[in-house]
Amino acid sequence: MISYIKGIIEEVEEDKVIIDNNGIGYGIFMPQSSLELIGSGEEFKIYTYLNVKEDAMQLYGFLSKEELNLFKKLIGVSGVGPKGGLSIITACPGDSLQMAIISGDAKAISKAQGIGAKTAQRIIIELKDKIDLEEVISTNPGDAVADTEIKSDAIEALIALGYSRTSAFNAVNKVDKITDDVEELLKLALKNII
Repeated sequence: MISYIKGIIEEVEEDKVIIDNNGIGYGIFMPQSSLELIGSGEEFKIYTYLNVKEDAMQLYGFLSKEELNLFKKLIGVSGVGPKGGLSIITACPGDSLQMAIISGDAKAISKAQGIGAKTAQRIIIELKDKIDLEEVISTNPGDAVADTEIKSDAIEALIALGYSRTSAFNAVNKVDKITDDVEELLKLALKNII
């Protein structure tokens, strides 16, 4: 198993990068959101998953361990292979995939190329209990425990007002101002609601 590859990016293609590690060029398939952050000539550490098939060995790469772990959870779902998992992460980058799973938003997941409504529902059913809202909120940089509780309370208040969990989560996380008052955070989040 290849856990990660660190090296110089030689080329960024449509769906993968070529990374040079000690004179060997590894082709690594990556989500579009990650490919947009990578430039040729830069040094990167890419966390990888090696998929071995009868006729091919393919590397799938991610810029963080968390994204790699989410990918592994996705491909553990019946009917979702590595290409499908990569497609889902491309369609729902960042925390939006976890929020779609938690809120049961099959439409967001089925926007991924090659993923139908039934597969999206299966992903939600199988992974809903494996993803924690508190953990998703606390993975954002700079959050303290108190901030997490305040954000969680604001999200729950927006849900009680009738907004979807995904919309509530995104609206609260778009608030730039640091506040320790749930009501103020709620007012600021309502301005960001879709």
